[in-house]
Amino acid sequence: PLAYFDVLDRSNFADELHIKRVDLDHLLRESDIITVHVPLTPETRNLISHREFKLMKKETYLVNTARGKIVNQKALIESLREGRIAGAALDVFEEEPIEPPNPLLHMDNVILTPHIAASSLEAMKRMAVQVSEGVVKMLRGETVENVIV
Repeated sequence: PLAYFDVLDRSNFADELHIKRVDLDHLLRESDIITVHVPLTPETRNLISHREFKLMKKETYLVNTARGKIVNQKALIESLREGRIAGAALDVFEEEPIEPPNPLLHMDNVILTPHIAASSLEAMKRMAVQVSEGVVKMLRGETVENVIV
């Protein structure tokens, strides 16, 4: 079954997709694959660090396409080297671009892409549609989602 953690209560979202909301520790202990989809804020910086990796199963894979600083890179490298998790797929890094001395570049249990997750044709079309819908809502005086103040 699919589960998720979110600081916001989106129970209608969970019910609609038939997924279960759980606390972060439960998610980390029980998940085979953990994907990160949060903005970088003071609350989410290092959201996944040494303590969180210790909760994960050895079979767990971590996928981060959100922001590099959400996952503590030192803790990630340590966990990968020590076999605390099975592997990671990363599109974002603490420092970008990732430079050759970075150990992640030389690990067999890591897949890296150069911050291109949102660069597919489908993603760009979806972004264009969302922006257009937001502009139309604003012009109509309706509430616009994803407002940045």
